[in-house]
Amino acid sequence: MDRLIRTITKDGSLMAIAADSSDIALVAHQVHHTSPVASAALGRLLTGAALMGALLKGPGSSVTVKMNGGGPLGSVVAIGDGRGHVRGYVQNPGTQLPVRGDGKLDVGGGIGKNGLMAVIRDFGEGEPYIGQARLVSGEVAEDITSYYATSEQIPTACALGVLVDKEAGEPTLAGGILVQVLPGALEKATEQLEENLKTLSPMTTMLAKGMTMEEICGLVFAGMEWEKLDETPLSYGCNCSKERVLRAFSTLKPEEIRTLAGEDGYAEAACQYCGKKYRISQKELDELARQKEEK
Repeated sequence: MDRLIRTITKDGSLMAIAADSSDIALVAHQVHHTSPVASAALGRLLTGAALMGALLKGPGSSVTVKMNGGGPLGSVVAIGDGRGHVRGYVQNPGTQLPVRGDGKLDVGGGIGKNGLMAVIRDFGEGEPYIGQARLVSGEVAEDITSYYATSEQIPTACALGVLVDKEAGEPTLAGGILVQVLPGALEKATEQLEENLKTLSPMTTMLAKGMTMEEICGLVFAGMEWEKLDETPLSYGCNCSKERVLRAFSTLKPEEIRTLAGEDGYAEAACQYCGKKYRISQKELDELARQKEEK
């Protein structure tokens, strides 16, 4: 089962959130029928959204992370919340790219770096907070690190990894860690963190060795006292519904609503996050149009 843990050093200098998101990455591949490079890109961003979502407070809060660097994958989008639910999509899921010279999937080339990372935090009430930063590599983890440094001025380190079976395109392992320096951090702690991060193995290497999230945080906090705050199960989940589809249709003009149905007498809409399809009858469309006319 996928899970996420939150940890902190006992002196209050540093915090880290680590996640095993292997099942999430696999479900996303199965839902969107992604190519190897698209599986890696979407898996990384879903993991990043899960980590960023764990920073939110409030049951109705969520974070949406959007990347579009002009690459052939198009837009890559992920949404996470504080309860461990994530969902997302890639605009061009079938994109095929040759592997890089080092044999790794070219996620940076797929996403591109001529664009922005946008982060939208919705706290469930009031106006959402919107921040953005220029992409630095399109590799996702480096861009999340840069976003926090430039848009929110929070010293951050992020590592993400998705191991993909290049023949089947299926992710077999996925995970990530997000480390942040807290206000009033001791210089000794930040210096130790920098040294530890220099020797940290790639995320997929640590996962392939069977390391737990606790063991990975132990490497990040080597030489420091730390504690685990809590643990949250992670899952790929969508909150789409027929009611949401009807609300979307209601933004159209009454005459447009009435003409949405096809020859079979139904309008069909598919959720871009989970692929679920909804069929709306002509009767329901007529009633929706009538309600809008009466407003």
